[in-house]
Amino acid sequence: MLRLRLWGTKSDTDTIKKDDYNYNSTSIDMSMDSKVILESKNLSVRYSSKYAIKDVNIKIPRNSVTAIIGPSGCGKSTLIRCFNRMNDLLNANVEGQVLLNGVDIYSTDNVVEVRRLVGMVFQKPNPFPMSIYENVAFGLRINGFKGNISEQVEWALREAALWEEVKDRLRDNAYSLSGGQQQRLCIARALAVKPEVLLMDEPTASLDPIASTKIEQLITRLKDKLTIVIITHNIQQAARISDYVGVMMVDDNLTGRLIEFGPTRDVFENPKSKITEDYISGRFG
Repeated sequence: MLRLRLWGTKSDTDTIKKDDYNYNSTSIDMSMDSKVILESKNLSVRYSSKYAIKDVNIKIPRNSVTAIIGPSGCGKSTLIRCFNRMNDLLNANVEGQVLLNGVDIYSTDNVVEVRRLVGMVFQKPNPFPMSIYENVAFGLRINGFKGNISEQVEWALREAALWEEVKDRLRDNAYSLSGGQQQRLCIARALAVKPEVLLMDEPTASLDPIASTKIEQLITRLKDKLTIVIITHNIQQAARISDYVGVMMVDDNLTGRLIEFGPTRDVFENPKSKITEDYISGRFG
């Protein structure tokens, strides 16, 4: 059962082969389970007879920012949706394992708890049609939080660097906020229930540069408290904010594969795969 936590306690035309995969960089010591919070083992996702991703093996270090990069259609979103079972909503067939603190999240029926422990923020801000306060309090209520909800709402808004901007208008509709503020509100909503991992699917794609910078600064600060996995098409953003990078590509069958994973500097400055080198240098993608 999933452990529950109580409140308050080469070139672009090359065929991808197994030798192209770099799951375990020599500069990362993953031998100790305590350093890994999230891990996939031979993870594949199939829609009917078509595989979207196949045989993905990745270890996400605790209290780090891991960026998943790659061209459109290579399975990045499909991969991270496996990490909190969002693919369940799409009738996908998931094969392999996803381990959170060593426990397979697909071995439990308590999907609500899985999604509390592994929160998610999407590309387009999606606040609920209710007040700023109630947006943050929503997850607390449905998860049966027994503490002081107002204190937890304030804490989450402070963590999301939004409190000073909204503290005098908590009863205003969330739609009255700017796009960047709405995205930080969604982050606060996810943080309120104290997740251990936060998944972010292109969280700055629809924001202006100033709002994007605030989100990037927030991500860098939050990794002291939780683990972040972010999808981005912005290679410069991945270089700026991530500690580790996973590179995904499609094979000859248009199936997503993880072709390289390692510390960001190693992947960008000394990629093991020619395909990775071509992608990050802008030769294709």
